[in-house]
Amino acid sequence: MTKMMPDLEGYFRGLAPDSDALLLELEVEATRESIPIVGPVVGELLFVLARATGAARILELGAATGYSGIFLGRACAGIKGRVISLELDEAMAQRARGNFARAGLSEVMEVRVGEALKLMAEMSETFDLIFLDIDKKSYLPALSLCRRLLRPGGLLVADNVGFSGAADFNREILENPAWRAVHLLSFLPRHSPEHDGLALAVKEARPGRLW
Repeated sequence: MTKMMPDLEGYFRGLAPDSDALLLELEVEATRESIPIVGPVVGELLFVLARATGAARILELGAATGYSGIFLGRACAGIKGRVISLELDEAMAQRARGNFARAGLSEVMEVRVGEALKLMAEMSETFDLIFLDIDKKSYLPALSLCRRLLRPGGLLVADNVGFSGAADFNREILENPAWRAVHLLSFLPRHSPEHDGLALAVKEARPGRLW
């Protein structure tokens, strides 16, 4: 049997994608100001998932300074896609808009300010991919709103599902036949925190059937 590599965390830390100058600046800023960000591994995962699924209509719940939104925007920019990012804090939303402009994504990104659940309840758009990264107590009430806004076969990606506040969400998305979900315990270099869980879920067209 082939042996595992010694020091797996050290090995995979060395495989974390390189960040460009703007992303590195946001990573340093996040450390200095204690702003939780997804880091380069989850950021690159978001890019890969969005690109692989051909997602042209993306909803991000929680913009912060725009770090994760840059990956999503870059993924769909080439197909003239659009990302709507919801952010509770006006000052943070302004910072995200500025960073999206610096990334050349102003035409791709739209930031809406307000409480995510209220904004979602008022929305009529349909999305190919939703990235969930708001306060964990809001994950469960957000789930039904995500289901309404996500197209059949669309993808929901939830960050920080290792937090205790996400426990009810984790159980519901696993047991609800409206979703086909998998939870991953992960080591995520430069994520906040680096040991956390991710949930990936596809919206079923109807219970028990994907398409």
